Amino acid sequence: MPMLLFTRVARIALFACVLVLLTGCASRGGVQAPPDAVDLPRFMGTWHVIAHIPYFAERGHVTARYEYALRDTDKVSVAYHYREGFAAAEQLREARASVKSDSGNREWTLWFVGVVPAKWRIVEIAPDYSWALVDYPGRDMGWVLARNPVMDDAQYQDLVRRARDHGINARQLVRVPQLPEQVGKPGFGEPKGP
Repeated sequence: MPMLLFTRVARIALFACVLVLLTGCASRGGVQAPPDAVDLPRFMGTWHVIAHIPYFAERGHVTARYEYALRDTDKVSVAYHYREGFAAAEQLREARASVKSDSGNREWTLWFVGVVPAKWRIVEIAPDYSWALVDYPGRDMGWVLARNPVMDDAQYQDLVRRARDHGINARQLVRVPQLPEQVGKPGFGEPKGP
């Protein structure tokens, strides 16, 4: 008799545990919680473009960098600085971004010229916020960003591997020259001008 009671209590306890797990999944719509959230204030500041999958708006640029400034809890000012050659004047493009908070601050919508939206997603970030991998979901676009303008080859190759693991077409990544001596080296893009 005591063994039968123990078995019945164990089955009820097991059923209760399964019910709690199923209720938790149903309340979240069966979707996993977002990955570790990006600390938005910590992400703000200057990020140098170490590499990117070139597209018309960034092809041929050197000394490229993004500067982010928090305007509100979910609004960001974006300034893209670049040159078309090391002897060329620095140019600036400005945008604003809305951050999707339920994405762990990883998914952004950037607005260029006030009306042209672009999706942007932080797929991985260093624990010390020294580098970040970014992509454009659904498009063949990706970026390797870093706080410092120069990255050693070992670190870069590790980030290329990580980018590939996130589905970024890493074979298309081209390094962006940040220093004149990088022009012409294997893997670096060519500037539009001198």
